[in-house]
Amino acid sequence: MTKLLSKAFQKASLLPEDLQNQLAQELLEEIEWEKAWDESLTKSQDKLISLAEKAVREYEAGKTKQMGFDEL
Repeated sequence: MTKLLSKAFQKASLLPEDLQNQLAQELLEEIEWEKAWDESLTKSQDKLISLAEKAVREYEAGKTKQMGFDEL
C-alpha cells in the first residue's frame, strides 16, 4: 500500500462509521468501474487497430479532409 493511500485510510478511520461505510462503498464502486474500463479497453484493442488502419488507408487515398471540432 502506498503512503498516500495509507494516510487516506488513517484519516478515514477517524470519521463516523456511516461516513466510513459511504466512503468504502464509493471506493469499491470506483475500483470495480476501473476494472471494467480496463477490461473493455483490452477487449477493444483489435477493433481500435482495425479502425486506425482503415483511417490511414482513407487518408492515404485522399478520402479525408482536415476539419476542426466545430466542423464535425
